Amino acid sequence: MNIRMSSKDFSVYPALWARIERKINKLGRYFDPNVEVQVRLSAEGKRRIAEITIPFKGGLLRAEESTGDMYQSIDNALIKIEKQIRRHRTRLEKRLREDAFVEEAPEFYEEFEPDEGNPKLVRTKTYPVKPMTVEDAIDQMGMLGHTFFVFINAENSKACVIYQRKDGTLGLLEPNE
Repeated sequence: MNIRMSSKDFSVYPALWARIERKINKLGRYFDPNVEVQVRLSAEGKRRIAEITIPFKGGLLRAEESTGDMYQSIDNALIKIEKQIRRHRTRLEKRLREDAFVEEAPEFYEEFEPDEGNPKLVRTKTYPVKPMTVEDAIDQMGMLGHTFFVFINAENSKACVIYQRKDGTLGLLEPNE
């Protein structure tokens, strides 16, 4: 596996680089040897952020983790990547190495959640929908304290979703025809 590392406001020491390389190479059992893994390390105040992206034939795996310790952030991001691989095992088997799932023991986490198919719907919620502007929907979402809000856009009568992104900005999902 080829590892491409970048950092922002953070110095990568040789010991950290060696640990990252050693741990990511353990994921090599899932991927072809020429897969390029992108690791981005950054610091924001006391937070240490590790982002790991693995583009491969027909897919992309990505995990981001933020803790007070860079080593822990890296470990947690690798746990997320491996859980994604295990959770989507049936879809990924055709795209990963043929012998990727021969060894059943996970590398980075101990608890294994079996693939149970689709998650169960446990709650249905209904609410009245009235046409509103995007600005009104943003205000309503803020008042409710939610991270997303579904509404009918008064300007074009389409069902839209306003959502809060990880970086704190907002996004709008609007169907096209």
